[in-house]
Amino acid sequence: MLAIYIVSIAVAYLLGSIPFGFLLVLLICKQDIRSAGSGNIGATNVLRSGGKGLGALTFLLDAAKGYGAVAVAYLMAAHVGGATLQNAAALAALFAIVGHMFPVWLGFKGGKGVATGLGVFLALSPWTALAALGIFIVVVLLTRYVSLGSIVAAAALPFFALFLLPHKQTVLFRVVVFGCAALVIAKHKPNIKRLMHGAEFRLGAARPDSGSRPREA
Repeated sequence: MLAIYIVSIAVAYLLGSIPFGFLLVLLICKQDIRSAGSGNIGATNVLRSGGKGLGALTFLLDAAKGYGAVAVAYLMAAHVGGATLQNAAALAALFAIVGHMFPVWLGFKGGKGVATGLGVFLALSPWTALAALGIFIVVVLLTRYVSLGSIVAAAALPFFALFLLPHKQTVLFRVVVFGCAALVIAKHKPNIKRLMHGAEFRLGAARPDSGSRPREA
């Protein structure tokens, strides 16, 4: 069982650490996304800096690597089942997000884990992921703040998981679910500060000059 956990963690981290936003912008636009817009490698900054197509592709690939990490864990632990299967999948989910946030290839400076988080929960609990996605869409439509939608959706997701998962959850699974949400929210700390000061970027608003636009941590 320990071997299953270790391999699940390693595979999930390596999958999660693939910096698709960075690679796509570098290959197609010949630019370093870290020097554009907010400096983040995630889909939102790629959307703003590299175009809608690249932003959408980054989102899909970041979600896919999260889904794939959990799927691999499920395959490895399928013959064991029970708590081991659930725990292996939960650990894979956590470390896929950690890999995206702290990729070894980019000096442990990555994205905020929103798309990857969606992917891991589509594998763990599709209805939970879709419920959180619905919250995200509603908040963004009402406020035009992508960051606020991400924060509210992340905060709501663990509670959706508690009620929508059809099976009894292990303690580790519950801890990981809340831990994933906490990581995503913590990564939005600069956005929270800007939201509180009314300085956050609104989706669809005119982009401020690069010299005056605040950069995200």
